[in-house]
Amino acid sequence: MSIQTENLTKKFNGVTAVDRLTLTIDEGEVFGFLGPNGAGKTTTVRLLTSLIAPTSGRATVLGYEVGRDDQDIRRHVGLLTETPGLYDRLSAWKNLTIYGRLYEVPDVPGQVEKYLRLLGLWKRRNDPAGTFSKGMKQKLAIARTLLHEPRLLFLDEPTAALDPEAAKLVRDFIVEVKGQGRTIFLTTHNLEEADKLCDRIAIFKTQLKVVDSVAGLRGQLYGRQVVFHLAEPAAPHVSILQTRPYVQRVEANDNKLVVAVDDPERHNPEMIRRLVAAGVNIQFVGELRHTLEDIYLQLVQDEQN
Repeated sequence: MSIQTENLTKKFNGVTAVDRLTLTIDEGEVFGFLGPNGAGKTTTVRLLTSLIAPTSGRATVLGYEVGRDDQDIRRHVGLLTETPGLYDRLSAWKNLTIYGRLYEVPDVPGQVEKYLRLLGLWKRRNDPAGTFSKGMKQKLAIARTLLHEPRLLFLDEPTAALDPEAAKLVRDFIVEVKGQGRTIFLTTHNLEEADKLCDRIAIFKTQLKVVDSVAGLRGQLYGRQVVFHLAEPAAPHVSILQTRPYVQRVEANDNKLVVAVDDPERHNPEMIRRLVAAGVNIQFVGELRHTLEDIYLQLVQDEQN
């Protein structure tokens, strides 16, 4: 277990930023923490990295207790924020050397060289960080995050305000780190990014609204939907399928029949046979897949209503 919280709460001057968060995150998981601005996502990251103390509740990170083992937590996690927070007047080498010493890395020069080379910054190692582009600064921040080889990484809006090339660099980094078996706690507004990268997601707005895989949430909200693309208007053919016991509903949309069904792999062959026997001209069959953006907006709208 990488992270476990129980009724974790943080208040600022009587205003609740995080309200009774109860959550479990497994080792090796990429966990997406999604919510609107001001939802309390960054506050949660600050709590779990022991940068601020909770008002109430408890949390353990890598087996260490927040509020009791704070130094151990800081020593064993990595944090990549939206703003790299580098020493602009110091070289890339000196920036990483400072952090390597703070983290008590056994071989600071070796680790610094390893990650500067890995991230393509070796030739610029003696240049001030302030002369770097946004993408290069984020590369340097990634190197700093990995310098002490943490098992758990917190990535707080790591691609916000980055150009597409730099954002892709961060996504590739997440995929590579995931392949190494490390745990990643990711907050992001980029829902397409979360859809591609995360094993599970939580939708959070001061309180935890829902936690599941994207596929699980898609199934909860929409079920599975098969789309029959026809060579003719679909409306006259709705009745062919809507009486079948395994069909939940059938909708006609121009030349498409959209069928909600629990187990498409099992029931598609029979549905195709029935349509063909009725003389329906099927062009092709697909599955309607709602995006994480669809899911997110649906859940937010349900809450508002």
